[in-house]
Amino acid sequence: MPLSTPRVSKNGANLLLTAYKAASGQPRHIAVAPLQHRRHNSSQNSPINQSTRAAATVASAPSAATLEECDKCYNSLDLTFQNGQEAFKSKTNSELIRALAVLKLCGVNFLVQNNIAILHSLRKALGDTLFKKVLKSTFYGHFVAGETLDEIEPKVQKIRHFGVKSILDYSVESDISQEEAEEKAVEGKIGEDKIPKAIDDVVDDKVIEETQNRYGVHKEFGDRRVDVVSARTYFYAGEHECDKNVEVFCRSIDAVAEATRREGFSAIKLTALGRPQLLLKLSETIAQTQNFFRVMTGSTWENLVLSKLSEDDFLKKLKEFGIKTDTKQVQEWFKTVDFDDDGFVDFYEWGQLLDENKELTKMFQVLNIRTGKVEPLIQNLTKEEEQEFSNMMQRLVHIAEYSVQKGVRIMIDAEQTYFQPAISRLSVALMRKYNKNGGQILNTYQAYLKSALTNIEIDMHLANREGFHFGCKLVRGAYMDQERKRAKAIGYEDPINPNYEATNQMYLNCLKRIVQERTNRGPGHVSVMVASHNIQTIRDAVQLMKDNHVAPSERTICFAQLYGMCDQVTFSLGQAGYSVYKYVPYGPVEDVIPYLSRRALENGGMLKKVNEERNLMWAELKRRLSSGQLIYNVPIPRQA
Repeated sequence: MPLSTPRVSKNGANLLLTAYKAASGQPRHIAVAPLQHRRHNSSQNSPINQSTRAAATVASAPSAATLEECDKCYNSLDLTFQNGQEAFKSKTNSELIRALAVLKLCGVNFLVQNNIAILHSLRKALGDTLFKKVLKSTFYGHFVAGETLDEIEPKVQKIRHFGVKSILDYSVESDISQEEAEEKAVEGKIGEDKIPKAIDDVVDDKVIEETQNRYGVHKEFGDRRVDVVSARTYFYAGEHECDKNVEVFCRSIDAVAEATRREGFSAIKLTALGRPQLLLKLSETIAQTQNFFRVMTGSTWENLVLSKLSEDDFLKKLKEFGIKTDTKQVQEWFKTVDFDDDGFVDFYEWGQLLDENKELTKMFQVLNIRTGKVEPLIQNLTKEEEQEFSNMMQRLVHIAEYSVQKGVRIMIDAEQTYFQPAISRLSVALMRKYNKNGGQILNTYQAYLKSALTNIEIDMHLANREGFHFGCKLVRGAYMDQERKRAKAIGYEDPINPNYEATNQMYLNCLKRIVQERTNRGPGHVSVMVASHNIQTIRDAVQLMKDNHVAPSERTICFAQLYGMCDQVTFSLGQAGYSVYKYVPYGPVEDVIPYLSRRALENGGMLKKVNEERNLMWAELKRRLSSGQLIYNVPIPRQA
């Protein structure tokens, strides 16, 4: 059990802010890889790649043992993923029959679209006890590992015998109405909408307004569950509820430590740790500081990352605005921003304009070029709002410290793009603090975003520059329909790739870039979890490992799929020697119904893939029965 009061000292929160200072703000809507200031190159020759290669040690030739392992695992894997006998070796006949029935029901559109109402009616008709038994023998039993640690541990150990590790997730979700969700989204107000003169005098009004709209609160999109199937949503219900979420995350870390012998992961969402409006305000402020820097350097979003501003250029820019440049205060301010005293301010140093004070209003300050005074970008927060932000930081630090103490790695889940600048920045700050000797913290990147590769480039570049391990979970993304509707309604560029093929290519490009970074920096400095059910993506990742001599035991690339889905991929990879995980949900039956609803909807939307999996299961069941295996005893591999 975690500490009864999920608080850490102010020093603990400031430790995170110190790390946060160096994890500079990222432009989360760049569409192409960053290029050298005032020079355009192909993405292959981008300065991030050039600087990374220049700083990299020459990769040594792979050892004979590495080559042997790569060949052995590759040759052991059936890349068609059609070998049902191997894929379902861990399942009893009754488990196969249950899976066939559940996946068949997921193909009935009426049942899928009305699953919540049907389940509630079933509970009323059967009573709680019988309802729980029926659900455990069907949907719950297929998609959820159990209610308690005692229930899930045998299942975790069972799949581990077949080379599959676990990511544990306490999958209890709020079951509130859409109206309640929308009201919660607009409760209270964080700071002012007015932009300080420091920004307003420099940045184009249209850019400022679009940034405000993009990261603003909009009631019609307040229910973040709408059009979202595969991701859980947290709604703010007060500071006490956020404290309870910390306890839940810490119990999940305990479960990982005990059930998986510390080799698994625990997943967390930052919107569970505080008022989401704080993340919106922080994201907007990050974006506005980037707007300011872009104007001051004369750069574009495409070449922003490696742009530099010399003192002479800075003074010249001020003269263009009619500002006296011989004032001592202006010159002293530039020297304050020039953290490494090299005579230039770059994108990363600009992102370090943070005060270690816990107050949010003092974290982002920028020079007003007309008055020569430093102004906060977030203004007029109440003491209560400042305390809420401090609480959120302390909760995040508490979870990170607790995970380190327990020897359990954590993954920060991605969320909507309007939260993501703040979430990613905090995640990278955690990486900088805790990833000195390995991948303790993983940040999540969504390949369906136009900016996915650029986001990874920026964070990997910082990790290389600061000497910490870059940990990445790569997913396709969970919010596509919702994001597109919001962008169109509010009036900003659609952040999503134009089609499915473009997302596939983006996913592959991200994987290639991470493998290249591993070659540049050497094994042990980067890692990626390929969290995908797409078979071609899995094939691409396996082929990249083979071609670049990345041994599975190196753990640079691992794989992950959801519990109860895509078993033919997961267990085939695990039994061939690849590092692979199941995302294992657990929790009380009555509290995971929203999770089960999402799984039903997700399977209902992937009928072709589900039917292929069902056909494999049915073929394997018929093979067993025709060979006289009316009772199938699951073998325990020697490697266990």
